[in-house]
Amino acid sequence: MNKLQSLVIPSIPQPDWDKLSQIPISECKEALQPASLSQGSLLVYPAYFKMGIPSAPAECHLRLGVYNRILHAASQLPSEYRLVILDGWRPFSVQQHLYDTLINLMEHTYPDVSSEELASEARNLVSPPSTLTSAPSPHLTGGSIDLTLADESGRLLDMGTLFDEASPLSYTASLENIETLSHQQKTARDNRRILYNVMINAGFTNLPSEWWHFDFGNQLWAWYSGNQQAIYGATHPGSLECLWQEQLLKSSRLRPSSP
Repeated sequence: MNKLQSLVIPSIPQPDWDKLSQIPISECKEALQPASLSQGSLLVYPAYFKMGIPSAPAECHLRLGVYNRILHAASQLPSEYRLVILDGWRPFSVQQHLYDTLINLMEHTYPDVSSEELASEARNLVSPPSTLTSAPSPHLTGGSIDLTLADESGRLLDMGTLFDEASPLSYTASLENIETLSHQQKTARDNRRILYNVMINAGFTNLPSEWWHFDFGNQLWAWYSGNQQAIYGATHPGSLECLWQEQLLKSSRLRPSSP
């Protein structure tokens, strides 16, 4: 057993979302970086695009600070492991689709449960879509990342549940709380420990209801790291239209006015 496998994942409570949304954001204006340019040190598999989710980007974009820390985390893994990035920056439309789909399924599965209870439970898996400047959805900031582990040949490793699986076993520390583990569960627990500890050591925080979800720089990170403010608010990848608009505005300011 290597050192990363020997470090137990702690059980921590879910955040107080109302208080979390009040954490101030001092936007640092850091750019988004395409994760696929990592030249082999990371594997990138944009899961929602591959699933055919409407408007899901074909690239996993990360804030530059997140990207740098992911490269560091990858360098600290045992040689037989690879990080696989599944999602990073997520547009509002994708967040809305995921949330609405989950709520709809839950309403049909649990018709006697109140909408408030369903929304509270759904939040453990999918954050409500929000473009509020003061409280954007975590993935909209480019500071959230979903990832898993693979072996040297790109075979995905057993993590105990699938990515985005709506199961109590998706809680990061869930396998730590089972007294007698099967061989398969022990393997999954050890894989989770490797992922969790290498990410925490790189400066990330984890959402305790999702073994795959980590944060840096946004309000979730500020909540769990004890920082007084976040440095990432809502953002989006640059577009050619925005670039041209900025250039035209600059050139119009420099152009002398007509007499």
